[in-house]
Amino acid sequence: MSKAIILCAGEGKRLLPLTAKCLKPMLRLKSAPLLEYNIKLLKGYGITDLAINLHYFPEQVIRYFGDGSKFGVKLRYSLENKPLGTAGALKKIADFFDRTFVVIYGDLLTDVNLKKMMDFHRFKKGMATVGLYHVNNPTECGLVGMDQNNRIKGFVEKPTRKRVFTDIANAGVYILEPEIIDYIPKNKFYDFGRHLFPKLLRDKKPLYGYTINEYLIDIGTKEKYKEAKEDFKKGRVKC
Repeated sequence: MSKAIILCAGEGKRLLPLTAKCLKPMLRLKSAPLLEYNIKLLKGYGITDLAINLHYFPEQVIRYFGDGSKFGVKLRYSLENKPLGTAGALKKIADFFDRTFVVIYGDLLTDVNLKKMMDFHRFKKGMATVGLYHVNNPTECGLVGMDQNNRIKGFVEKPTRKRVFTDIANAGVYILEPEIIDYIPKNKFYDFGRHLFPKLLRDKKPLYGYTINEYLIDIGTKEKYKEAKEDFKKGRVKC
């Protein structure tokens, strides 16, 4: 199907003290670390050639997952001496992205239907398909504006209440074409929502939004982590 990168370089400061000695994607949910559920998700859609970027406690991931063979995948690790940002991480291993690929943030728990999302991406023939979801508090997220054809027209990162124009937010799941790497500078902190996507829009490149209707939660705070564990207990999670 394609390749994928799971972004895992963040420190998870909003989850302190839980992340004082544990990488955020290695926090446990039910019977496994969060990262294992993301690997399982990708493998379920035939995506087994995976990269993971690391900065904070990298040894925890490498020791647990190894080369990925125990989990039915092939893993490549990209160690960052200093964080390069969500998009900058891709530039560091640009040679990996030789075909259509998936990006998923390592702090997400989701059962998104990647086949449907990929079909949408191929139908639209854009450079990027950005996964979207409805949020309760738009001021905490990167909001996305679209036209009637799902073509993205604008991004606003964590707006003030006066600037909120939608409840549709960037979910942290993307399908991208390899030429997107050419738009990312080398050795520079570069973020998808703040830098790369706005640049592509200025250059009038085709970006599309795909609304994810399946389960998705961003485990970025202690409250969200607790909510995810409760969702497992109540059978809401199909991961």
